[in-house]
Amino acid sequence: QVQLQESGPGLVKPSQTLSLTCTVSCASITTNYYWTWIRQPPGKGLEWIGYAAYSGGTYVSPFFKCRTSISRDTSKNQFTLQLSSVTPEDTAVYYCARDQNGGSVYDYWGQGTQVTVSS
Repeated sequence: QVQLQESGPGLVKPSQTLSLTCTVSCASITTNYYWTWIRQPPGKGLEWIGYAAYSGGTYVSPFFKCRTSISRDTSKNQFTLQLSSVTPEDTAVYYCARDQNGGSVYDYWGQGTQVTVSS
């Protein structure tokens, strides 16, 4: 019954900031889960980006260093991803998902949204 839905632009120009929102239905993001962003570039495997924890804390993979910010809005039951200075290598399908225990065990996923970085 839990549903997650990604929203945001499908096309972003190089050097711009990608902003995506995950809207969660039938569950509160303040419940004890880790609300996670994951992406899959074409021809590659899944890449873990980071999460907004139920406690309010956030964590971003060191791989993305200072390019990525994750936040949440509990009043809207949403969490967001901002990826700055994008390049064509950021082209991917971006997913939001619920991690049930913080150990990359995902019981619910969004459908994913295609993001293309191109001029």
